Amino acid sequence: MASRRYAIIGVGAMGGYYGGLLARAGIETHFLLHSDYEHVKEHGLTVESPTGNFQLPKVHAWNDPGAMPPCEVVVVALKTTQNAVLGQILPKLVRPGGCVLLLQNGLGVEDDLARIVPSQAIVGGVCFLCSNKVGPGHIRHLDYGDIAIAEYDPADRPRGITERLRQIATDFARAGIKVEPVNDLGLMRWKKLVWNIPYNGLSVALDATTAALMADTDSRALVAALMEEVVAGAGACGHTIPPEFIRLQMDRTARMTPYRTSMKIDFDSGRPMELQAIFANPLARAARHGQTMPRVEMLYQTLAFLQRRRPGNEVQNPKCKVQS
Repeated sequence: MASRRYAIIGVGAMGGYYGGLLARAGIETHFLLHSDYEHVKEHGLTVESPTGNFQLPKVHAWNDPGAMPPCEVVVVALKTTQNAVLGQILPKLVRPGGCVLLLQNGLGVEDDLARIVPSQAIVGGVCFLCSNKVGPGHIRHLDYGDIAIAEYDPADRPRGITERLRQIATDFARAGIKVEPVNDLGLMRWKKLVWNIPYNGLSVALDATTAALMADTDSRALVAALMEEVVAGAGACGHTIPPEFIRLQMDRTARMTPYRTSMKIDFDSGRPMELQAIFANPLARAARHGQTMPRVEMLYQTLAFLQRRRPGNEVQNPKCKVQS
């Protein structure tokens, strides 16, 4: 089996967890860090997980992308609100013939990345993961961890399951991570939005965990109504999601460990929320195909208002744009 070198950009709840598992499995993995660099360089990474805690006392930790070795797979696990830095990082890190694996939420994120690296070097990924960063170099995994990956196509067409997808899935499987290569990136991203839009958005608007949202009759009905709108938006864009997928997502969430979503953590910490990728882009994409999502738009407007009301954000943080 050919050895592939990995880089992890964004060593937080997601990148720290998946990167830690890859490194533990003996796969050469390099971590680009910012605020945690000194701590991780000296103490390594710590991961708590229901599947088994582990500590990596020494990892390949870097704070300068120009000093890092070129890698076959560069995993971007940053929030989409930080994507402006990628133009200075990725051209230095992606080895010729390599790829960027974009593990981010939302829609249209690969389109932005294609302005930095060739479109044929982009693999999109979505994760169903409950995980938090609880300290410098310290990740607490709560539940799940599956990833779906697909090849990017600028025209939003299915690219099929390629050998590259299979190779990445094999590497992650070696680390104990279930990765499913899928045919259609657009469908994959819309299916993740079925979960992300209601649970991330309502967790902020209603100040609630996933468990609280599922325990209340009214909020549970609102979750279902938002999911139905997202499914309709996907259908208008040519991506059919079966109605039973909604029940599957709600049942899965009701069973999982009570979880404070990443958007709720960002809001509570005073960081920008991923409103453009998770709300504005899907609303615009659906509108271009004649489909409105009024509940989704109302939730988006509520979140944009709350974000602007954060101390210091009244001027600096304007509303994201919904452009059709």
